[in-house]
Amino acid sequence: MMHPFMELNDGTQIVHSDVMYDETGKEVVEVYVEKPINLGFKSAYCYLPAYKWDKVDGFDEEEMRQLEEIIQSTAHLIIQFARQGGLGNAANF
Repeated sequence: MMHPFMELNDGTQIVHSDVMYDETGKEVVEVYVEKPINLGFKSAYCYLPAYKWDKVDGFDEEEMRQLEEIIQSTAHLIIQFARQGGLGNAANF
């Protein structure tokens, strides 16, 4: 399940998964970024805590640099919310 996390001023949406576990048992959180454009969307996936980007489609280098800064500065919150079932459930803990 994906949970809303943040919407940027340009309409870019950032959502994240619940905590998943890799083959070694380590926590992984999938972050999906999507920005509407003329005839579709730009999109990218980032996997925390490794900050591994995948399936980057349409974002240029400067946009990716900005997205990396945003994800790095909020990763601790994203991971915490992923453990709690999303931002909407965080207030219940």
